[in-house]
Amino acid sequence: MPPIRPLHLAAEIGGPPRYEPEHYTALARLAEQGALDFVTLGDSFARPGPDALAVLSRVAPATRRIGLVPTVTTTHTEPFHVSSAVATLDWVSRGRAGWQVDVSTTGAEARLFGRRPAAPAAELWREAGEVADVGARLWDSWEDDAEIRDTATGRFVDRDKLHYVDFEGATFGVRGPAVVPRPPQGRPVVVIDGTAEPARQTAARHADVVLVRATTPERTARIRDDVRRRAEAHGRLPDTLRVLAALTVDLGDAESAPEPGLASGPPLAAHGTYYRGGPVDLADLIGRWHRAGAVDGFHLTPITPGRDLERIVNGTVALLQHRSLFRTFHPGGTLREHLGLARPANRYARDRVLRGERA
Repeated sequence: MPPIRPLHLAAEIGGPPRYEPEHYTALARLAEQGALDFVTLGDSFARPGPDALAVLSRVAPATRRIGLVPTVTTTHTEPFHVSSAVATLDWVSRGRAGWQVDVSTTGAEARLFGRRPAAPAAELWREAGEVADVGARLWDSWEDDAEIRDTATGRFVDRDKLHYVDFEGATFGVRGPAVVPRPPQGRPVVVIDGTAEPARQTAARHADVVLVRATTPERTARIRDDVRRRAEAHGRLPDTLRVLAALTVDLGDAESAPEPGLASGPPLAAHGTYYRGGPVDLADLIGRWHRAGAVDGFHLTPITPGRDLERIVNGTVALLQHRSLFRTFHPGGTLREHLGLARPANRYARDRVLRGERA
């Protein structure tokens, strides 16, 4: 019997740095053919390569349905600029944007900027939570109908529907309002790897999608339950979170070896994130974990994207579809619709209604 909760699937399209947009576009389109919820593109200040958010902004017009989720580092960056860039990605993709929040912990990365020394992970993840918080506030700072665009009167915006944020965090302050109107999704989807502390606490408070890395469905289920309990303690509805198991997958064989320098290992090795096998076995694993209620889905990182993503889509995903475990088409036009998440109400418009003011 198919599981009651829909299965969600996502894939990473990064790898060794590439500078041709066609490479990333082709991978995103392939994932789109398989009706995956979204693709991610990893990034950090410690690696060479193009900026992930800029790359996916280039990919957006060349795709129609697939969600686009770049990694965005909140350390050493400006929260106001981050919120504007993510909102812009949501606009150019017509509501398919998310962002995977990450932090920068090393002294070498701190020296690239020269603003401050490296800080403990706990401090950086608290700051990341504040960046996610102020980002949501900035996206809400324009009510949905704030734009008037009345040529006759020369009025572009209703100033009563623009709002100042007045946010003071531990390391930054933001006044607002945003310079980009409210994104199509209201708030782009927030993705956080919540495997370890203190990222898990930030994920429970701010994430829409939480990635977890564990060796067994039982361990994954315990992390999922812990994240949901923490989210509820923050006043959130646990069912508004999607928890995905994160696996690095190697679907190669004797005729198709991994790229030089990439390690291999047994299925679900000790570090908990590595799978090596065939597309059919991977489909069996996904179905087994999901039927057990351990996760809402999987985030798969192909060890060799050009080879393994094709095998994931045309092998693993096709088999899951044949077994009626995964959809054959995208259920809507936005990433939130793919994930079954409601579009968030604008906090300022909601407060206006609660005060009994006219919209």
